[in-house]
Amino acid sequence: MDFIQKAVMILVPMILSLTVHEYSHALAAKLLGDDTAQRLGRLTLNPMAHIDIFGTILLPLFSIGTGMPFLGWAKPVPTDPRRYQKVSRKTGYLLVSIAGPISNFMFGILAITILKILIVNGMITSGNSMLLKILQMFIFMNIGLGFFNLLPIPPLDGSKILQWFLSEEMARKLEENSMIFFGVLIILVFTGAIDYLVKPIFWIVKALFTLYGIQ
Repeated sequence: MDFIQKAVMILVPMILSLTVHEYSHALAAKLLGDDTAQRLGRLTLNPMAHIDIFGTILLPLFSIGTGMPFLGWAKPVPTDPRRYQKVSRKTGYLLVSIAGPISNFMFGILAITILKILIVNGMITSGNSMLLKILQMFIFMNIGLGFFNLLPIPPLDGSKILQWFLSEEMARKLEENSMIFFGVLIILVFTGAIDYLVKPIFWIVKALFTLYGIQ
């Protein structure tokens, strides 16, 4: 597989998955009364609004071209917990944070259902089909992004979910030291140690394919 084909097969599902993820954060915040993301043009499924040139394009392309550990991200959606209504700031922050991973799980299941329908109806018959590979990658990206973001390591969503269970002081310290934890995350990725956390995601996706009867 040449570089361009591989880049398309990986980047297209990744960008779509990240777009769904960030849009869901923005939508959850809007539903809770915070229109910060909407006013900044982030309450949209247009990928261009969420692309970070370095994190979404350049770094993933570098990883694809060199074979180095894959890492990528979109622009984070801004939210102002002070504007949440009907729920406390802490609970609102939890709901907005968890909306991203949940949306990815939902779209991953939707994608595998569509893939199954296409296979059953004979619309995808070749193991070398580009559409098949893109759908498979979209499924993996969404399920993988969902679980990866649940890791309780700043700046991932899991760290914000963790804050709901912590005292205000501990949550503040976690937030203040987020860059240190981000550095640890980068080290885990580029040393390969992150594989021990990511490998179960492959098992989960494989189990889903088996459940749907997809080889």
